[in-house]
Amino acid sequence: MNDNNHATIIPLLTKAYATELETVQNYLANSVWLDGLHAHVVTEALTEDITEELSHALRLARRLKQLGACPPGSLDLARDQTALQPAFKSTDIRHVVEGALAAERDAIATYQALIEACEGVDPVTQDLAVTILADEEEHRTLFEGFLKNLDINN
Repeated sequence: MNDNNHATIIPLLTKAYATELETVQNYLANSVWLDGLHAHVVTEALTEDITEELSHALRLARRLKQLGACPPGSLDLARDQTALQPAFKSTDIRHVVEGALAAERDAIATYQALIEACEGVDPVTQDLAVTILADEEEHRTLFEGFLKNLDINN
């Protein structure tokens, strides 16, 4: 892989890594903060996803190192999941579900961009991105189901 490929792939890997860690943070906060009648199902899903998202971050960090890039520490990570911040009211399940959907859609877009950037130049990173993309699409589908359920009950 040449330096031009590194210039595209490393930033996308770093963005994916940062997003996974930010998602862990926000899923953790929301899984503890959320209350209410239907909250248990959503908090259980968030709690399960924390482990998977953390696993994604670990795999991305290892790939960054393999490519000669240091995985960034907390002070060097961008944070932009405004929609996934805990709601003012702990019973605002819709806010959490919509925030999780926004985070999953952002992750999916990042992995799609990474897959495209790796085409023909980095099959190892591409394979990693495809594998994680499948997980993120599964998470998106789960939260879309929660949103449909909320729409039916309102």
